[in-house]
Amino acid sequence: MDKCIACGVCAEKCPSKVDDGYNESLNKRKAIYVKYSQAVPLKYLIDKENCRLLGKGKKCGVCEKKCPSDAINFEDKEKNLSLNVGSIVFAPGFQAYDPSGIDNYAYNMSPNIITSLEYERILAASGPFTGHLVRPSDHKEPERIAWLQCVGSRDINRCGNEYCSSVCCMYAIKEAVISLEHSKNPLDCAIFYMDMRTHGKDFDKYMEKAEKEGVRLVRSRIHTIDPIPGSDDLRLVYVNEKGEKVAEEFDMVVLSVGLETSPETISMAEKLGIDVDKDKFCVSSSFEPVATSVPGISVCGVFNGPKDIPVAVMEASAAAYSASSSIAEARNTMIKEPDVNELRNIAGEPPKVGVFVCSCGVNIAGTVDVKGVAEYAKTLPFVEYVDNNLFACSQDTQDKIKDIIREQGLNRVVVAACTPRTHEPLFQETLEGAGLNKYLFEMANIRNHDSWVHADTPEKATEKAKDLVRMAVSKSVLLEPLTQVNLGVNKKVLVLGGGVAGMICAKGLSIQGFESVLVEKTGRLGGQAKNLCQTYKGEDIAAYLNKLIEEVENDEHITIKYNTTISQVDGFVGNFKTSLDANGTQEVLEHGVTIIATGASEHKPGEYLYGEHLMVKTHKELDDLFKEDSQIIKDAQNVAFIQCVGSRDTDRPYCSKVCCTHSMHSAVEIKKKNPDANVYIFYRDIRTYAQREDVYREARSLGVIFIRFDREHKPDVKADGEQLSIAFNDHVLNRACTLNVDLLILASAIVSNREEKIAQFFKIPLDDDGWFVEAHQKLRPVDFATDGLFICGLAHYPKPIDESITQAQAAVARAITLLSTDTIVVGGSVSVIKKNRCSGCGLCITLCPYQAINLDEDQKAVVNEALCKGCGVCVSSCRSGAPTLKGFTNEEIMAQLDALEDVV
Repeated sequence: MDKCIACGVCAEKCPSKVDDGYNESLNKRKAIYVKYSQAVPLKYLIDKENCRLLGKGKKCGVCEKKCPSDAINFEDKEKNLSLNVGSIVFAPGFQAYDPSGIDNYAYNMSPNIITSLEYERILAASGPFTGHLVRPSDHKEPERIAWLQCVGSRDINRCGNEYCSSVCCMYAIKEAVISLEHSKNPLDCAIFYMDMRTHGKDFDKYMEKAEKEGVRLVRSRIHTIDPIPGSDDLRLVYVNEKGEKVAEEFDMVVLSVGLETSPETISMAEKLGIDVDKDKFCVSSSFEPVATSVPGISVCGVFNGPKDIPVAVMEASAAAYSASSSIAEARNTMIKEPDVNELRNIAGEPPKVGVFVCSCGVNIAGTVDVKGVAEYAKTLPFVEYVDNNLFACSQDTQDKIKDIIREQGLNRVVVAACTPRTHEPLFQETLEGAGLNKYLFEMANIRNHDSWVHADTPEKATEKAKDLVRMAVSKSVLLEPLTQVNLGVNKKVLVLGGGVAGMICAKGLSIQGFESVLVEKTGRLGGQAKNLCQTYKGEDIAAYLNKLIEEVENDEHITIKYNTTISQVDGFVGNFKTSLDANGTQEVLEHGVTIIATGASEHKPGEYLYGEHLMVKTHKELDDLFKEDSQIIKDAQNVAFIQCVGSRDTDRPYCSKVCCTHSMHSAVEIKKKNPDANVYIFYRDIRTYAQREDVYREARSLGVIFIRFDREHKPDVKADGEQLSIAFNDHVLNRACTLNVDLLILASAIVSNREEKIAQFFKIPLDDDGWFVEAHQKLRPVDFATDGLFICGLAHYPKPIDESITQAQAAVARAITLLSTDTIVVGGSVSVIKKNRCSGCGLCITLCPYQAINLDEDQKAVVNEALCKGCGVCVSSCRSGAPTLKGFTNEEIMAQLDALEDVV
């Protein structure tokens, strides 16, 4: 491994070609190979089974003979490694369902019937067709593509996977949207589904946007795919919502396959003693969602139940919290400080610029002539070295750049690649590893700003790439080293909100050895959980909540502030000062981190006679009846539920995520208490995602009747004495019907508390629906863009109690990344005020979105480097030219403009 230089000579000479498993066997690879182009570390490995020498006993060894660095050793043996650890995190992932056993889907009969994972590889820039949308049989660009949902999910008869895989609806929509973007010709994309389960944050908005862009959503379960004799096309015959038989022909059919636990994972779980359920997922509690049956072993990801990336990322942080809780006392005892390279002093050196042009697979190289751009860069003033790489962000290229900086004596680096928003920190770290100040770096965004937006004009895109590189080089010549400073970290945490999420945060911090102040605006703890009865698994929420409250109230590391709000926030990450207001009594709290868990509320409907008829209740009110063991439930002979009340409409275009499961569970409980009762559920889509499908199936088995409606044709509820009359159009009979019920339950939306003051105090955003906006929806679902702030619970988005607990534990884990350090680094690319130019007008103070500027004793503006984010608003607004943004000085910006003007 140490000797391999990833030159590729071994693979070039290897005579064995085998199916490429990474690309779902859509192409071939050699028996010696790199699994994928961005593998870390980028080293070749030998496929033992398909190697002529190792697997088949034939004479070969050509790779060993041709390897220029003597990196191949056929005599090498497996080695066992023993580790002494305090905790284990088990994150084995999943396998995609194999549809080969379903004959009527003809998966093995046509190359154009593919799985969704195979389709992902077709669309991928590093895939078998370099990102070009073609069908496998003849490499023709398809004109009509169909997606079939629930293949290997929600299927008792053919595969036994009773659960919903939770992700398939959303990834099918995403694939359809990307297909429309990739296709050069008009493309018909049709998704055939039973229930559209877009229950994540902003997922419904994405679905509606996809429909507007032309994606067809067809509610029908396809029974059979028929390959058309004499062609590579495929025929689907189905019944539409009007009961009409329809036949359509498609170029390709994508099977949206579900998620399964692999046999290898089951074997490993058995060795570890981890209990699994009937669906072969890990057994866990709603109240300890990442704990396994074995103390000391935590779990995250799909083995803990099917889930999308945001929840998997939350679970990963929660598992890190869980794993570290029992060994918190050992924190920092085994740390090895990394070697810190002494930075070169470049003072007095003439600029020596290195330019690295990235192909980014075909993301850039598919449009831009990257080799031509690299050759052009060699002609620019002060450029000493130029290179073109397949993936500049890969680990091997990073190591290569470090070596080149040292060997060539470079003192400025330009990378022409993608967005600095995601990749600038990576390349800056590379510079530091080579002994250069990280601010001697500049990026030219030739992907987002060029190849992606000019894909139809490659020649012009290439010229623009040259312009961007020339401008970046011109600026880099003027770059100077910038410095950062270390600031201390206050170890105390402010937790806003005394619901389940907030209490879990406070308790978790205490277990980890940190103090917290829990601020609750009411006079008691518990939040919305006080109104709930059971989880969908039947666990007693009240008993859990009472125990949690008792533990929090008696914890010496937790200070609880009842009837308290915040009135002012100053400071920055590691050093906040928050003013607390308790009934007029002011207190200033100094803390290093803030966790926001301010919760949400139940929508009070203005429809379906709610508030006008005593027998129209919301979900929370129904739970109160359950807790009281009310005679109303026992006596009701006809009970109806109406879903999506206040959700998925023009005012709130989101799914409240918990309502379908809550209705199913409530309907089951009613049937158990009163078996003779008739229970009806009016729905738009049943969204009992993941293993919540069990509750839906149980409700059907008990005789609960389901009646579908759409947003334009809602049920009409009228009072008929003590009873209620519900008029609706039956989608099966296609005729108007009326139903009389004794009790009507409205699945009312979860609505945000629109904490605008908190958002303003901490300078964090709310979206249009009032939910706090995380730093990145999938990759940073617990963080805010503002450092030192974290989010969890219903304040982030509607979610069930187990996900709220998971996110709260994740917030603790993320907070500890700051709390476990004594200092943080601030400064660098920030504004600085030239006092001799400052008039003290205060305009910059008014406009600064981060409140990073104040007046000093001389009435001159001064910048707090810890708060400044380098946005440049002060620079652009000052009439005197007093502020300067380090790394973006007027001289540097003008150099870029001059470089562009020279050609224009």
